[in-house]
Amino acid sequence: MSSTDTFIERYPVLAELPEAARTALLDAAQWVTVPAGTVLFDDHQACEGFPFVVRGSVRVIKASPNGRELPLYRVSPGETCVISSSCLLGHEDYNARGITETETEMVMLPKPVFDALLGEPAFRGFVFHLFSDRIAELMQLIEEVAFHKLDQRLATLLLGKGRILHTTHQQLADELGSVREIISRLLKGFAAQSLVKLSREQIEILDPAGLRRVAGG
Repeated sequence: MSSTDTFIERYPVLAELPEAARTALLDAAQWVTVPAGTVLFDDHQACEGFPFVVRGSVRVIKASPNGRELPLYRVSPGETCVISSSCLLGHEDYNARGITETETEMVMLPKPVFDALLGEPAFRGFVFHLFSDRIAELMQLIEEVAFHKLDQRLATLLLGKGRILHTTHQQLADELGSVREIISRLLKGFAAQSLVKLSREQIEILDPAGLRRVAGG
């Protein structure tokens, strides 16, 4: 399967476009492959195009001046970045940071082509459906941050990753928008209650029912 075929398979909306619009999109598509850990965009940078992830994933975060990070969402193949589309539609700079989690292959659609494609109902519907889905996710994130205690959120996160987690305290802190020292203290508390067993870059769930009680408050 060619790269173009994979692109169309990942994004079925492309097949719904009129042939002339689809040809214009594919002719303008800029293919890029970047290694893991690449900052694709950052606060106050201009948005130059609309990204489609064909392979890999991108983590979108909000970073504070003191280095703390709040994960907003991930962009996987078949999805795209709502902040990028928001910046293009509003003619604004980025207000978040996007970082590749793995080697990532993307198609960048230049802004003039994005603007032209908004005249096609299928593409416009795709963009605004994306907005709807992402806003629902971000509202859930706001609810978790505002109303759930950190120990509850940590317990929920652990339960969603299987019986044995190969991760660091820093990675968990990044996912929860917290700091490593607080996460380490909570994990030690869980270990003291025999809920988990801690070892280097590994956490074993010993008492899932107990963690569920913590998660439920």
